[in-house]
This record gives sequence, structure tokens and C-alpha cells, in this order.
Amino acid sequence: MAEPEFTATGVRIGKRLRALTSAGEVRIRDGRLQLLTSYGSEIDSAPVQAVRASKPWFAADDRAQANLNGQRYLLTLGDHDPAPGEPGPPAARRFIEAVRKAAGRGR
Repeated sequence: MAEPEFTATGVRIGKRLRALTSAGEVRIRDGRLQLLTSYGSEIDSAPVQAVRASKPWFAADDRAQANLNGQRYLLTLGDHDPAPGEPGPPAARRFIEAVRKAAGRGR
């Protein structure tokens, strides 16, 4: 199996105002975006070409929005990339860039 193109752990994943998990995982691997719970169960997944990732205009810098299969998820990642060797989720902008790159949309 190929290495993931993007992985973020400790991510709060919510749908509307409801939190689905407070320590989930976001993974891009083999052309698919997966949203996972802290136990590794899949919340949702879709081909990365069908995913829309963006920065909500009303949200803090650590948040990103992902639309998968007609569902809108709010992801709370880090507001800045952690220092090398330090734990923590990557910045929301890195997630958005990774989705665009994996889908072949560039910047």
C-alpha cells in the first residue's frame, strides 16, 4: 500500500454544530480522502477529485471545510504547522493545498 499523501491526526471533525469526533484523522491516500474517528472507523470517504476543500470565511484560521458526498464537514486542524518533531495537526491551509494537489487542480 502506498504512503499517505497527507495525514493529520488529532483533528476535530464536525457536521454543522455537531462534533463527530474530537481527535479524528484526515488522510489522503491512493486518490481518496478519508475522514476517520479516533478509533479508526471511517466517517466518510470520497475520491479526491470529487472533494471540495475550502477555508470558511467566518471561521478561525485553524478551520477548513470539506464537502464529500453531498455532506459538509468542518475540520479543526492546527492554526500553524507544528515544529519538526513536534506533535500536532498541520495547518488548515496545508490540508486545502494537499486536496487540490492530489486532485490535480494545483493552487
